[in-house]
Amino acid sequence: MTRSGWKGPFVDGYLLKKAEAARASGRNEIIKIWSRRSTILPQFVGLTFGVYNGHKFLPVLVTENMVGHKFGEFSPTRTFTGHQAGDKKVKRG
Repeated sequence: MTRSGWKGPFVDGYLLKKAEAARASGRNEIIKIWSRRSTILPQFVGLTFGVYNGHKFLPVLVTENMVGHKFGEFSPTRTFTGHQAGDKKVKRG
């Protein structure tokens, strides 16, 4: 279920402060964040965020197409190792 329209997008307060500080400094460094639930705002376009996936920080460069999505969508938490097919012995062959 989506968030009510009248409430507006959810963004953690510390995230806005970190983004403002990164823009003011002018340096292109990765901003480490843990808030996967925060919505990407237009102010974040062009910045690189390190989104924590439970194991490590994955770099996410925010583009215009990402506005309105959540940070967690771009940092997968599970690694797919492939299906454990039974015909692996046949391929070695």
